[in-house]
Amino acid sequence: MTDLHQRIASSFKAQGLMATLGARLALVQDGEVRIELPFSAALSQQHGYVHAGAITSVVDSACGYAALTRGPAGCEVVTAEFKTNFVRPAIGERFIAVGRVVNAGRQLAVVTGEVLAHTADGAEPKLVALMQATMVYVQPR
Repeated sequence: MTDLHQRIASSFKAQGLMATLGARLALVQDGEVRIELPFSAALSQQHGYVHAGAITSVVDSACGYAALTRGPAGCEVVTAEFKTNFVRPAIGERFIAVGRVVNAGRQLAVVTGEVLAHTADGAEPKLVALMQATMVYVQPR
């Protein structure tokens, strides 16, 4: 495991929400992080789709960790702002949240994210949500 992957994985394991959701770190590379979320009825809203709160949480984390891959040594990140557009209901067996760095400076990173729904039949994944976000590099507490 690379130092970069270890740094992200260690922080990810400290997030109680990701554990509660059943999310797992799927990929860590320079400027990109992917988080997988399996479908669970416990995460659904009244129509049976995965709740927007769960989808937003995993893509926010993917974006934050993507920013952290480009952050100064010893820093952490927090979200300053984000906007999420939902383009279709979150229907699938599993969801992949992908965060990618657009630009990383000394104090801020601008990132984009998307969530793809995968079905059991192996069909082409469908885009569920898009995110635009700004992450702030901070010193650990």
